[in-house]
Amino acid sequence: MSEKLTYSYHGLSVNYYKSGSGTPLIILHGWGSSAKVMMPLAQNLSGLRTCYVLDLPGFGETPEPPNPWTINDYADLIASFIHERGFEKAGILAHSFGGRITLKLCARQEMKPKLDKILITGGAGMKPKRSMKFYFRKYFARLLKTPTVILPGHLREQALNRLRKTAIWKSLGSSDYRALDGVMRETFVKTVSEYLESLLPSIDNEVLLLWGTNDDATPLYQAERMEKGLKNAALVTIDHAGHYAFLDQPHKFKIIAEAFFKNETK
Repeated sequence: MSEKLTYSYHGLSVNYYKSGSGTPLIILHGWGSSAKVMMPLAQNLSGLRTCYVLDLPGFGETPEPPNPWTINDYADLIASFIHERGFEKAGILAHSFGGRITLKLCARQEMKPKLDKILITGGAGMKPKRSMKFYFRKYFARLLKTPTVILPGHLREQALNRLRKTAIWKSLGSSDYRALDGVMRETFVKTVSEYLESLLPSIDNEVLLLWGTNDDATPLYQAERMEKGLKNAALVTIDHAGHYAFLDQPHKFKIIAEAFFKNETK
């Protein structure tokens, strides 16, 4: 059975679920997802670990942050959660956007004594290969913004705000971008535009990269790049699975995750 709780962080009431016993395992969902999507993983691993499954700010039952957040802001939240809960050590299982947060945390010197095993599945944060269509959109967007450069600061911001509300501007963004507005749209821009390859050499944790071979959101080449940059990482693939490998092949995912977390890091 899981227990539904809240954690107060700078005025935000962060929703999370707790289940199981043993060393803490923090489970982080991806962009546009929620704790409920990750709960089957907590159920599978609750015999080995005490699982804490969070709704990150702006997702699930946790309100949006008061202003646009960066990856570091989300990492600050998780670091605070670990410290205030008094965890001596905690593992992390992260999917997609949660992988960005996890890489940030693992690279922080002050967090190294607090983190043990890390499992990242479909993790984001590596620079993707881009198509000609992407570059056309990028430079066309830059062209649309060019006339605003000559305006004074306050007028420039007003003009940019009007531009961002137009259909032509919205058509240039990804489906995730078009589905958002306000604080979460700006949060999306701040987080997806930061690439984390430079952090990899500073991460010492034992990391399992568990990837679906058919992942088209964070393709396998990104996992291979991550594995190459990390000091102590292993890449394991799951056939006939996509970006949500733990939903596409739940039994295989469970067996591998259980084997990884079974023996705790001393």
